[in-house]
Amino acid sequence: MARLPYLQRSELPPEHQDVLTRNIAINQVLANSPGAARAFGDLGMFIRHRSRLDPRLRQLAIMQIGWSARNRYEWSHHVQIGRDAGVTRSDIANLAIEAAGIESSIDALARLVLRGAREMWEGPGMSAATFAALHDELDKECLTDLVVAIAYYCGVVRILATLDVEVEPEWQPYLVEFPLPP
Repeated sequence: MARLPYLQRSELPPEHQDVLTRNIAINQVLANSPGAARAFGDLGMFIRHRSRLDPRLRQLAIMQIGWSARNRYEWSHHVQIGRDAGVTRSDIANLAIEAAGIESSIDALARLVLRGAREMWEGPGMSAATFAALHDELDKECLTDLVVAIAYYCGVVRILATLDVEVEPEWQPYLVEFPLPP
């Protein structure tokens, strides 16, 4: 059970019911502070729907954070979202290989994105070498969007862990198909 209640739309005043347009567990918990939920959701929607960054690269970065954090909620949701964005089974297998410190067969740009996400997760930020290599491959807007996405999802997994948000039953099969390491 989450550390704060999972709220439903009917429990919110009409002016705040929109924070549960996507009625998923993280939003239900964040609805305990509608203003924070709205601000949090706005940045998330920019990252997922308005950024110019290639959706596959964005999802690989997000999935790397979920993997690195061993966060079941984040991982389960973004396995499916990643698939919808073009992430393949091979990409997921290669993410695990790269995370173990072994070079995989994933394309060079995706390898850089995964490395940058791991470096930002481990902190305090992406190394100068990785940033420079990504700067050679991405324009300034896409590179900024990548850094913002990684930083945002580093925060997301910490929110999920702190509030003890549970994986919804419909997302559980992704944890079976693509289990996180212990």
